[in-house]
Amino acid sequence: MASGQGRVLELAVLGSLHETPLHGYELRKRLNALLGMFRAFSYGSLYPCLKSLLEQGLIAEEHPTAVTGRSKIVYKLTAEGKERLQELLTQAGPSAWEDESFGVHFAFFRHTEAEVRLRILEGRRSRLEERLDGVRTALARTRERLDSYTLELQRHGLESVEREVRWLNELIATERRASQEPAKDMSSDE
Repeated sequence: MASGQGRVLELAVLGSLHETPLHGYELRKRLNALLGMFRAFSYGSLYPCLKSLLEQGLIAEEHPTAVTGRSKIVYKLTAEGKERLQELLTQAGPSAWEDESFGVHFAFFRHTEAEVRLRILEGRRSRLEERLDGVRTALARTRERLDSYTLELQRHGLESVEREVRWLNELIATERRASQEPAKDMSSDE
């Protein structure tokens, strides 16, 4: 699971199994709902990922007896898997705020420390602001050479990124307020 996409899928699987044990079909549905919003999810990558996680001892299989006669394998997180999930959730470097992984990290923010959440949100905002500057510069240089449809498409892309930056600004402000509240409460008790 060394690749960036492999780590994103590993985080998504471990995070999903942290919620509750799941059999393969349920896990696929949950991952599709989670990852599908942010990027295409290849079902062909799920079972190799599960196999790797099993080999590493991060998840375990249960074979419950089925009423219908056919049992489904249920995957559950092991203690080592919980540790690995926490390790993945503390990673707040550039890979956490890239397009392919930001949404998955965000989906598990409730299990992530406030300081890490803030670093990821700020990193994502910074990355998008860089992107905005690049698009604006390119648009200014090529505006007169583009047809109206291409200009409209670029304007739409620009507005989408600007909207996400505004959303991130709101989240960052909320995170900062929340991190200051306990300090205020403690200082008022003195």
